[in-house]
Amino acid sequence: MNPLFAIFGVGPTELIVLSIVVLLLFGNRLPSVMRSLGRGVIEFKRGVQGIEDDVDESASQSKP
Repeated sequence: MNPLFAIFGVGPTELIVLSIVVLLLFGNRLPSVMRSLGRGVIEFKRGVQGIEDDVDESASQSKP
C-alpha cells in the first residue's frame, strides 16, 4: 500500500467508496473538472519554472 494512504488510514474499500461518491457528485462534469485541474497544474508548473529561471539568472549575474 502507498505510504501516503497509510498515514491517513485510507484502505482500498474507502478509496472505492470515495470514488463512487465523486462520480455521483460530479457525474457529467467530471471531464471538465479534470481538465480544469490539469490546466491549474500546468499553470503552477509554469510559475515554478519562471521562479527557478529568475533565481538561476540572478545567481549567474551575482557571480564575479
